[in-house]
Amino acid sequence: MLMKSSRELKNYQNEQHNFKLRLGVLGLLVLIAFGLLAIRFYYLQIQRYDYYQTLAENNRISIVPIAPNRGLISDRNGVVFAHNFFVYTLEITPSKVENLAATISDISKLVEVSPTDLKRFNKQKNESHNFESILLRTHLNEVEAARFAVNRYRFPGVELKSRLFRHYPLGKQGSHIVGYIGRINDKDLKNLEETNLLSNYKGSDHIGKSGIEQSYETVLHGTTGFQQVEIDADGRALRILSSQAPIPGNNLILSIDGKLQEIAETAFGERRGALVAIKPSTGEVLAFASMPTFDPNLFVDGIDFESWNALNNSLDKPLINRPLRGVYPPGSTFKPFVALAGLENAKRQPPFSISDAGYFTLPNSRHRYRDWKPGGHGNVDMRRAITVSCDTFFYGLAMELGIERLTSFVRHFGFGQKSGIDIAHEIGGLLPTPEWKMRRFKQPWYMGETVITGIGQGYTLVTPMQLAQATAILANKGVTMRPRLVSAITDAKTGATSLTKAVVTDKISLDEKNLEIVKLGMIDVTLPGGTAVSVGANAGYSIAAKTGTAQVIGIKQNEKYIEKNIHERHRDHALFIAYAPADDPKIALAVIVENGGHGGSAAGPIARKVMDYYLLGKLPMAEPPAEAQNAATPSGNTVTAPVEPTENVPEEEPYD
Repeated sequence: MLMKSSRELKNYQNEQHNFKLRLGVLGLLVLIAFGLLAIRFYYLQIQRYDYYQTLAENNRISIVPIAPNRGLISDRNGVVFAHNFFVYTLEITPSKVENLAATISDISKLVEVSPTDLKRFNKQKNESHNFESILLRTHLNEVEAARFAVNRYRFPGVELKSRLFRHYPLGKQGSHIVGYIGRINDKDLKNLEETNLLSNYKGSDHIGKSGIEQSYETVLHGTTGFQQVEIDADGRALRILSSQAPIPGNNLILSIDGKLQEIAETAFGERRGALVAIKPSTGEVLAFASMPTFDPNLFVDGIDFESWNALNNSLDKPLINRPLRGVYPPGSTFKPFVALAGLENAKRQPPFSISDAGYFTLPNSRHRYRDWKPGGHGNVDMRRAITVSCDTFFYGLAMELGIERLTSFVRHFGFGQKSGIDIAHEIGGLLPTPEWKMRRFKQPWYMGETVITGIGQGYTLVTPMQLAQATAILANKGVTMRPRLVSAITDAKTGATSLTKAVVTDKISLDEKNLEIVKLGMIDVTLPGGTAVSVGANAGYSIAAKTGTAQVIGIKQNEKYIEKNIHERHRDHALFIAYAPADDPKIALAVIVENGGHGGSAAGPIARKVMDYYLLGKLPMAEPPAEAQNAATPSGNTVTAPVEPTENVPEEEPYD
């Protein structure tokens, strides 16, 4: 028994020792743990205080951007081309909605949601983040807005908002001038990031896509404001802590005369083509018509597939900005500039004349370059050559000038280069040279190509903008003014209006006597014996003009052109350039009517209506169809077909 008791006592002591040892180790571990916690608390609350305070503040405070009002666009007389208005919108944040399909179905029982609305919503949803607010329905009326507001509690994640929307009150009129805005896409975001403008577009959904809206985007957009809003744990706003109001975009005043623009577009009727009218002394663009037009309002909210398909697949190509991107052979409208080149280079000094037999042949060649008039024009000097559009005279003149001297001279009138107008996507046309042909075709230049260049044919291509600019330079006696559509900018903060500057980009010294010869020849064009006598009849002011015709399909050497036997879209293009009054030019213009036939009978009457209103305030009277009007004398034949106008398809994609 004694041995057993001592063994039990001994074990008890051992266990007590072990217990104390374990307790000490555990206590040490607790101390180490608390030490680590203390170190961590010190690190978090002392060393990282600023960082975590910022995070906490960000969780408590949300920065809400406030999009600025976009600047207005109006014409020189105050007629508004683009403005903003408030509309009710219905918007969904997908991340806050449990069953999106069911929610939309329930909403449609209160407010009409069309298939078009759903297509747009799905397209924007696929392009947006899940937490972003997406438009479901726009332009709710007051009854619809009130009906949803009463039932708002049933739809978490769905908001009724009031947003500013862009609107083009004149619809199709001037659409290629003003352009349109559209939703910001990935390409826009990339451009904004590269130009360090992305921060100014927080809260903005739209950006300029074409025309003035695009080219003056930074002027029109304004500066984004913000609100600091205190929020609770559920993301609900509690109060506004501070705010900075947005600065509206500046307003633009166009050089365009809205009524003149309307007259120009109406004068085209159903015909396709372009017109550009310029004030020669300043470069201000007075009218800029591209026909047919389109309604820019279709693009603001995202264009639907049906509308996109109708515009994009139309044979009339309404989306092409023809003044800047349509390219055509200038035809006989090129002749006044060739004439001036001959005079300035002393190749055709008065009283030089030729006896026109109706054709021209190169030395040591049997090939005949025909005049548009069989049998020729008889005795022709420089002035008469312009008036009757004598091809034979200009064939010989071009040959003597040579292609290098000819192209070098006419380049001063803007041919073969961009005009520098203040909207994007202009192309430079083509003024051919031997070097260009070698690069393009790996072939040498032939004398026959110089001959046909003299009447505005061959490889030569111009845009209506270039043709109008060249006419304005001629009217301005060799001084080139950069064309511009915006004449003034009104500051949104101060209300002060500043005029855009007239800029001289080139100046060629021309002999007054040579200019007078060309001018007199162009004046005679609209007088009896000229190719556009009907255009000048009873005008009340003098007109210096030139007609032109450009073939769309080639005509064989001995084949006669009979318009009625040719499909409408294969008929000749009609061209017309003019400035008036001839002795004190106030307006210079170029008109192209696609498949219109002869310049004097198709394009000239359109120009006359524009000049009558601008110079006399005279409104055009209703006229019979073009087929019933008197045809003028043909203004010249061509030997090559024009290049089709280059498309300028908007970047906006349709939703489907």
